[in-house]
Amino acid sequence: MSTSSSTADAAPARRVPRPRADALRNRERIVTAAREMFVEFGSQVPLDEVARRAGVGNATLYRNFPERGDLVREVVNSLMARVTERALEAAEGEVDTFAALRRFTHAAADERIGALCPMLDGDFDKDHPDLRAERERLEEAVQGLVDRAQAAGRLRADVGVGDLMVAVSQLTRPLPGTACLNMDRFVHRHLQVFLDGLEAPARSELPGAAATLEDLRSESRCSS
Repeated sequence: MSTSSSTADAAPARRVPRPRADALRNRERIVTAAREMFVEFGSQVPLDEVARRAGVGNATLYRNFPERGDLVREVVNSLMARVTERALEAAEGEVDTFAALRRFTHAAADERIGALCPMLDGDFDKDHPDLRAERERLEEAVQGLVDRAQAAGRLRADVGVGDLMVAVSQLTRPLPGTACLNMDRFVHRHLQVFLDGLEAPARSELPGAAATLEDLRSESRCSS
């Protein structure tokens, strides 16, 4: 059999269709609307309300996210990605290493990173490869900010990146769905007080040991 005939007889390679641009836009609109509503009201908000805010039909939402957990996972991933970008922007945009840490902390608050905590209690695959990759990317970016500030002598040496993330998460509350809506106006004020306590030279000795990212992961596993 000749090469030309065997080539002609071979089955054509199957092409995987790419999502249409409008389908991708709808998916992005759903994730954006869900992120806003989960932050405001918690992740148990009715999904038809999410669809309404996104400007799509319920069928479109369920076609993209058949289960609530699928949407929660995507929102968590999106929120982590946004916070990672804020960390990278801070590192690139500030010469002073502590100024970079300060910029990131306030930016993470604006992204409402504290809303991650109640979302992480949701029923979804927390070890999904996309989530694991984005979590590692976020941890690397924030760890870099902390390491550079400490190496420059601008951040006290007895704190860890876990201390930073716990404080930012706690200070960006109240949690979604609470009645204390006016508390947001105090967030950046209280974050600045916290940041003043991180700057070197330290004015006191902290009790206990610095919190690491592994400490936070261990706590998350215990509470799940």
